[in-house]
Amino acid sequence: MSTTTLAFTPPCGPVCGWEDGNVIRATGIPYAIADRFAAPVPSRDWTEPFEATELSPACPQVRSRFLTEVLGDPLAGLPRDEQCQRLSVTLPHDLHVDERLPVMVWIHGGSYTTGAGDADIMDPARLVAEQRVVVVAVTYRLGLFGYLGSGDARPANLGLLDQLQALRWVQRNISAFGGDPEQVTLFGQSSGGDAVAHLMAVPASISLFRRAILQSPPLGISRGRHKMNAAMAQAAEVVTTDMSADEVVALQAEVQKRASSYGLMGQMAFGTQYGHHPLPAENEIEAAWDRAAPHIDILIGHTAEEARLYLPTVPALQRVVGVPLVGPLIRRAVVKVVTAAVYSRAIRRFARRHARAGGTAHTYVISWAAPGNPYCAAHTIDLPLLFGNEQAWAGSRLLSGASWAAVDAHGKKIRKLWTDFARGAPIDVAGQIPDVLSYRSASGR
Repeated sequence: MSTTTLAFTPPCGPVCGWEDGNVIRATGIPYAIADRFAAPVPSRDWTEPFEATELSPACPQVRSRFLTEVLGDPLAGLPRDEQCQRLSVTLPHDLHVDERLPVMVWIHGGSYTTGAGDADIMDPARLVAEQRVVVVAVTYRLGLFGYLGSGDARPANLGLLDQLQALRWVQRNISAFGGDPEQVTLFGQSSGGDAVAHLMAVPASISLFRRAILQSPPLGISRGRHKMNAAMAQAAEVVTTDMSADEVVALQAEVQKRASSYGLMGQMAFGTQYGHHPLPAENEIEAAWDRAAPHIDILIGHTAEEARLYLPTVPALQRVVGVPLVGPLIRRAVVKVVTAAVYSRAIRRFARRHARAGGTAHTYVISWAAPGNPYCAAHTIDLPLLFGNEQAWAGSRLLSGASWAAVDAHGKKIRKLWTDFARGAPIDVAGQIPDVLSYRSASGR
């Protein structure tokens, strides 16, 4: 970390950022505060310079051994803190005086239970320096801290409310960092993409962001969760406000077991809850999205073989797909069915509805995979194409077989497509990045 500090003067109070190669960072800025199981309120403004030189802490969470094996250890070196409502701003080092760049606000994924805005595999430095945008990475509450509530003593959707506060912070403060508050694109992957979709349903959204990129949102399992949520909330009643964060995390697995009988949706047990502030009832969500459609352009899509990531987590299936001759056929069929059920079918439906409601929508499919890699074009393959660097991804089995030069070269084309969209540049009705990605405009039919 550079010792050179740079001063910014946003309305929230003076901020001291730091130089890091060809980008400037202002990290770990508090955007909200909240007691446990309470809605967030904006952080108070300050008068003394805030040293924005430490990364945002991750929300306390269960460590996923499987994801660590596949993606590396993205949280290595990050502290954990229940008061995790912080964000980090990254901007080009050569920002001109009075220049206003498009702003991209990142919502990380992780099934609403893992991850952090400042995870090294999601470092936006390449995206920022190469494409000249400002990126804001948001850290928010997860699991029992942020995404399970009965609606009575414990509100639901606290993580979503955190994200709304972060977006309000961006509108108020980002111009001091060279960002244009009129050109904000919200983007997220997996549960982060699901959060982006549901933030679009909040009436305030049309004043907080102009565009949205939804990467692999699991919209196929976002409905019909009421009974599962109720069963989990009942199990979570043993969690109290005076327990340590570690004790809460330890109880999360027991609460999550209540979702095991609910099929595919139980694989992402925590999530947004309809009928709880700030979301409408489930039968009103389509109308809420329709109202937002004319005001928010969307780019939404998935990887070609999303479900490949999860096959190793199902031992019985692993035994079957290992059978000579028929095994590969069974694996292909399972991947196709699960990818469609959780991702692709609902994504296409979301895009068509958006277009019918008067919005602009493009869908995409990412087909790139590391040569010979068994994960193929699995869930999360888009992350190294957009974020991080060779060192951050060195431990990832997802990229075995590919050189970093190839990953970066393919990624540069995707990064340009993403940032062209964020700038409001017209996107062709249909197009492709050969061997990497294809896209098309969604019709209302």
